[in-house]
Amino acid sequence: MIDTIATDTIQPIVGLEIHVELATETKMFCRCRNHFGDPPNTNVCPVCIGMPGVLPVMNGRAVEYSMKVGLALNCTVPDYTKWDRKNYYYPDLPKNYQISQYDLPLAEHGYLEIPLASGETKKIRVLRAHLEEDAGKNTHDIPGCTGVDLNRAGVPLLEIVSEPDMNSVEEVMGYARSMHRLVRWLGVSEANMQMGHMRFEPNINLHITRGGQTYKTPIVEVKNLNSFRALENAVAFEFQRQYEEWQSDPEGFSLAKLGKQNRGYDDGTCKTVFQREKEEAHDYRYLPDPDLIPVVVDDAWRQRVSSEIGELPLARRARFMEQYALNFKDADALTQDAPTGDLLDAVVAAGAEAKRCVNLLLGRGAAVANEKGCAIAEIGVSAEQLAKLAKMMSAGDVNATAADKIFEKLLAEGGSPRAIAEAEGLLTVKDLSQVEQWVDDAIAKNPQAVEEIQSGGKKQKKAFGFLTGQVMQASKGAAPPADVQRLLQEKLG
Repeated sequence: MIDTIATDTIQPIVGLEIHVELATETKMFCRCRNHFGDPPNTNVCPVCIGMPGVLPVMNGRAVEYSMKVGLALNCTVPDYTKWDRKNYYYPDLPKNYQISQYDLPLAEHGYLEIPLASGETKKIRVLRAHLEEDAGKNTHDIPGCTGVDLNRAGVPLLEIVSEPDMNSVEEVMGYARSMHRLVRWLGVSEANMQMGHMRFEPNINLHITRGGQTYKTPIVEVKNLNSFRALENAVAFEFQRQYEEWQSDPEGFSLAKLGKQNRGYDDGTCKTVFQREKEEAHDYRYLPDPDLIPVVVDDAWRQRVSSEIGELPLARRARFMEQYALNFKDADALTQDAPTGDLLDAVVAAGAEAKRCVNLLLGRGAAVANEKGCAIAEIGVSAEQLAKLAKMMSAGDVNATAADKIFEKLLAEGGSPRAIAEAEGLLTVKDLSQVEQWVDDAIAKNPQAVEEIQSGGKKQKKAFGFLTGQVMQASKGAAPPADVQRLLQEKLG
């Protein structure tokens, strides 16, 4: 929220560049391993460290991954695209140029629909998605000098560039999170931001109307944001900073006079800091790469890649809400990744009730997934096990408390839900005479609670819950709660 003067109308304008490292086994133009966390400069070869005379060879899997993202974003994947050299000097770019795509990208002119807090969706246009090689990484953990790790140099990097269609922090975050979910859903990237798999670069300025005249502030690109928190804070800070700077000099602080700037983000202060004036395309002296052949895409190739996409997150979330009667929050949680949604579909296909499965998955299942840092589908329970447990709940063989204990055992040891329930004494006791005995014992041992219930005072509800708990404790969770409550009501009037 921008603190504005009442007479000013402010329209934030934001476009977002998202850099996604693709999860291929090898780098973009050589056979070096693409893997995070290895010792510095161990995944390198003459090609990716820029030795004279070497020749790049295109990674076909990276091209197909990029096509898949483009098609999922409703982009056109052209019949013909080529590779270009983007020239600039930097320590982590040993060739002094980056192989990229300039005027003929692999995908262009698509869109992504994002959810809004109002329940509506907004279409954010995608200008282009082009494939390139990543640069290396400068490290600053050696006192007095900077180290260069070239393990990342040459890793396939998909740059997805939006149109400037976002007008609030909410929309920026909705787009970023939706894109993060999409690339993970498609299996083209792990999108782990702590490992640098996904980085954001928003382009931000304001259109300010005062007294019938519209002013445009300089466009600022904030570089290399590697978390949702950094993105959110940087965009919010820029909105306020640009408005305050414009107020001090409405005519001078303008796009026409100052052009475009690059700024960095300081995580400690949550502020952006000036870096340099922004380069334009001519500064990079693009030229076609003479060592790489163009990429020619025919209809058969395009259709084969398209057939691998399947149901996308937004469509699956809507289907879960309609088909399984889930609320938005539950449906959204179960469509964060494809395997988790697949697990729910498989369990329902096996004859289980969707809602019971959802409660198990989003209860202890989600907690375990958070502890392990994995998707819910990866916690270690199969569709068959989950379906059997849900069916036992529906049949009244186990109650919710017992089901949670069985679920814990399944995660820890595996096995059959029924076998665990029998071994642990968790099956519901359907012999009403036994349940009645537990109820009578609880009444006999807790005269004060009985008196509070029968007196009808303020403590009645709490005392009734206490007695119910005593029965459940005595039965080790095996007594049906509905029968326990009915018997208590009958016996205590």
